[in-house]
Amino acid sequence: MDSVSIYYVLIAMLFALAVFDLIVGVSNDAVNFLNSGIGAKAVSFKVLLTIAGAGVFIGAAFSNGMMDVARHGIFQPQYYYFSEILTILVAVMLTDVILLDIFNTLGMPTSTTVSMVFELLGASVAISVLKMANDPTGALNFANLINTSKALEVILGIFVSVAIAFTVGALVQYIARLLFTFGYKKNLKYFVGIFSAISLTSIFYFILIKGLKNASFISKDFQSALHSNEMLILLGMFAGFFILSHLLHAIGVNMLKVVIGCGTFALALAFAGNDLVNFVGVPLTGLSSLQHLIADGGNPDTYLMSALLDKEAGQWYLLMIAGAVMVITLVTSKKAHRVVQTSVSLSSQGETDEVFGTNPVARALVRFSYGAIKKINAICPRTVSAWIAKRFDTNKLTLEEDSAAFDLIRAGVNLMLASSLIAIGTSLKLPLSTTYVTFMVAMGTSLADHAWSRESAVYRITGVLSVIGGWFITAFAAFSACFIVAILLRFGGMPARIILFAIVIFLLIRSNLKFKKTEKSIKKSEEIFSHILKASPETDVLPLVQKFSQDEWSSVLRITAENYGQIIEEFINDNLSELRTSKKRIKILKRYIERLRRQGTLCSKKMKQEDILVKNFFLYQANDFLGDGVFDIEQICIPCVQHLDNNFTEVNEKQKEKLEIIAHKISMLTKKSAAMIESGDFSAYDALVRNLHETSEMIVEERKANMVHEKVSSSLIRTEILYLTILYETRSYLDAVANLLKASRKFLTEKPEADEPALAPSFA
Repeated sequence: MDSVSIYYVLIAMLFALAVFDLIVGVSNDAVNFLNSGIGAKAVSFKVLLTIAGAGVFIGAAFSNGMMDVARHGIFQPQYYYFSEILTILVAVMLTDVILLDIFNTLGMPTSTTVSMVFELLGASVAISVLKMANDPTGALNFANLINTSKALEVILGIFVSVAIAFTVGALVQYIARLLFTFGYKKNLKYFVGIFSAISLTSIFYFILIKGLKNASFISKDFQSALHSNEMLILLGMFAGFFILSHLLHAIGVNMLKVVIGCGTFALALAFAGNDLVNFVGVPLTGLSSLQHLIADGGNPDTYLMSALLDKEAGQWYLLMIAGAVMVITLVTSKKAHRVVQTSVSLSSQGETDEVFGTNPVARALVRFSYGAIKKINAICPRTVSAWIAKRFDTNKLTLEEDSAAFDLIRAGVNLMLASSLIAIGTSLKLPLSTTYVTFMVAMGTSLADHAWSRESAVYRITGVLSVIGGWFITAFAAFSACFIVAILLRFGGMPARIILFAIVIFLLIRSNLKFKKTEKSIKKSEEIFSHILKASPETDVLPLVQKFSQDEWSSVLRITAENYGQIIEEFINDNLSELRTSKKRIKILKRYIERLRRQGTLCSKKMKQEDILVKNFFLYQANDFLGDGVFDIEQICIPCVQHLDNNFTEVNEKQKEKLEIIAHKISMLTKKSAAMIESGDFSAYDALVRNLHETSEMIVEERKANMVHEKVSSSLIRTEILYLTILYETRSYLDAVANLLKASRKFLTEKPEADEPALAPSFA
């Protein structure tokens, strides 16, 4: 039996994990309240963080720090002993920290509410199974151990909130755009009062109903007065804000920025005031359980936790500390900025670097949608269609800054609707998620704003589907992982708890070090590409495009050189598992090349007309040849994997030696090509191309020698064909490298020879 003192250590572990959970949780949920302000560039990033930080800190200080779901929403505590409750809570915190960190690293927003609920459910089910198995009376069952209705409510809330938020977002933004148009400033004097009044009323109603409804400093009498006079309060706020908006607009105040600032504060306040329990609710439940155990002098293994059925307020000083941690994380977390960038990118009005690729579902939805639009346009009167098209003329788009993703109107609608929908859901006691609502409202408004063009729609829809899929993956992963962790903790005792705690800390440290390393490696090229996208028509972006391209081309060439050498080595050494890993790396590299091609298209659109005419062809060609090289390596890897997987006959020793020589030569020449492109110094170009040509001829001679002179038995024909295939694709790879060198030289040189013929395979 564990002594009570050991549980002090467990509570300390819970609070240590809570600090990490706060960090990764804020990194994930920051997208909820920063998306609109960052996307519209309404205010400077520092001002926006100050507003959000104030909302987070005040919300944390006013939160009651406890939520019923953490105490008795999923499990029925009166049937669980203290030791069992602690096992559940520790399992939840260990799982939650790692799960949220994984999503943050990937830049994918997910729901902290769903993760906590399903982790509690997974751990509770695990302990319940053990309790029922060890119950001699057979009286215990899931009906009295697990509160499954809460989990079902959350699942239903997902479907309902996703559909409603997206639909309402699209509809309201469509109406707002019809009223204001993209050149909204000329119409602002007519509609600023009504728009600002509706927006600010919904936002402040959201603060009163959602943000402060559980605040410990709000008395029950005041809460009752709020609810009994809701309609009167709403009408009063609307009238006051209507008059105030017109007065402020008359003296030059931008009311749209005021709406965005208030909305950001409101969502940050509500996030900290209510979602804080997703991070500290579990450890506070553990602390409360220990306090009751000590007060009653109970035995950890026999003391039933009926006390958790009662509500308790959290300690104010712990909430203040949690608020401070959240604010510091909000300001410093790079992962938070990456998650925000995912949401902003998917709702961007103009063309941007698409984070996601495409999938069959997204392509089918795009085709269906455009087909439906054509049918609607066919039956709609031409005068109506013309009027709507005029109101949605994106050429009149007014952005606060050239680099903004969308305008102030859409940002205001996002915040107004998110606040309103969450407030309504709260008043109806629906288990809504701030992440679901804010993200789907942003996607709905971007769709209504024609932000998803034919060039970007398939990528945006793929992104939305990926994020939505991630939410459901969260639920499944949270349940499964926490179930396993709870079993390990229950059977492993204190040693298992310490080991798993150490593993979590190690994984977090490694994740952050790896993230920083990745950020450092891609920061340079990303910064250059970001400058290209933000460039005005007058900016000479060609030098930026050249620098960006040569960095990317040289980097990919080095990766291909490494992959080629690894594939040959793994094939020679009959290492199937590593060869399969190489195959996966090539698939990732192919997706990267596709993204690079899309980036090249965006870059070319930013170049001046004279640069496009002279340089654009070579930019496209270079990217194509880079893709050809990766494709050739894949055509080497796939048959090698199949050959080893089927355990076919190995190539002979002579052929192995020849492949090793060729691999070394290929690696050396590819790295030299990468260095030449990276430096932009093509003085040794002719010599390098000559070396590529000589290596190609050597490979051709080797192929001829094997085809003409070697006598091959029928049992070795398959192996001989594979050897010749490797040689053929290697030669093709050299062609791609040589052509890439030629195209990059023409693109990177200051004065290209305009009359030079188009590129063709170098060693035809």
